[in-house]
Amino acid sequence: MAYFLFIDESGQDQQESPCEVLAGIALRDKTLWPFIKKIHEIEHACFGMRYSEGARELKGKKLLKTRVFKQIKIGEKFTEAQRCELAQKALQNGAGATPQEYCALAQSKIEFVRRLLALCKDFKCVLFACLVPKNAPRPEGRDFLRKDYSYLFERFFYFLSESENRTSRGAGAIVFDELEKSRSHILIGQMDRYFKRTQKGRERSELVIPEPFFVHSDLSTGIQIADIAAYLLSWGYYKATGTNNPKRPELAEFVTAAKKLAYKSPGKPLGITVINDLRPTTERIK
Repeated sequence: MAYFLFIDESGQDQQESPCEVLAGIALRDKTLWPFIKKIHEIEHACFGMRYSEGARELKGKKLLKTRVFKQIKIGEKFTEAQRCELAQKALQNGAGATPQEYCALAQSKIEFVRRLLALCKDFKCVLFACLVPKNAPRPEGRDFLRKDYSYLFERFFYFLSESENRTSRGAGAIVFDELEKSRSHILIGQMDRYFKRTQKGRERSELVIPEPFFVHSDLSTGIQIADIAAYLLSWGYYKATGTNNPKRPELAEFVTAAKKLAYKSPGKPLGITVINDLRPTTERIK
């Protein structure tokens, strides 16, 4: 029995997002296909069709952007059947959709995310995430694996190694959204050095397969779910220094649901953590 850890990121462009997030969703191999089929059912129930068919992806910035929440405030009230029918028309008509159809589509997007997070709980998905402030110092060299990655692998290892479940869990496979090829090679090299040349890495390679898989996000449902989680945490969870509230308080309902998926175990680091300095000890000023 194995686990897949689907990993995606949000805010790495250092633009509007309050912070960078590296998020992973872990799911047992035998439940992956039933989970995906249920997601397809939810898509049909909310949109009258597969939202993620063709070029569209289940991405946080498409499903939960600010404009979606503005569109649901237009005041239109629909039955579930009406909303589904109008949402389907909006997807089919594209730029030619009516305001009423756009409103129904926005409502369907919110309902889809709500049902998706409930489904993740039902299937016992486990969330791991590292949040990095924009101003966090970053390593100069490319030899070392960034701390957010190593922290994520550490927590995934702890999850896999819990004594009461170790015999049934087996190894963990890491699945990334495909990066630009040169970046992918850099990451593979960093992971190779981490798992082969550090004591902690060698220990964790007993359960975490060191060589990752890379997939196209538009062809992998697991990566798209990790993207939604990363987006939620970036905009709705993180509290920047000097502020009392997250950037997007309207996401609070979904962030609360996502936090319930986070890894937690007595005596172990929490599944969601904030990292204020990404540099290895050797690069810090004494």
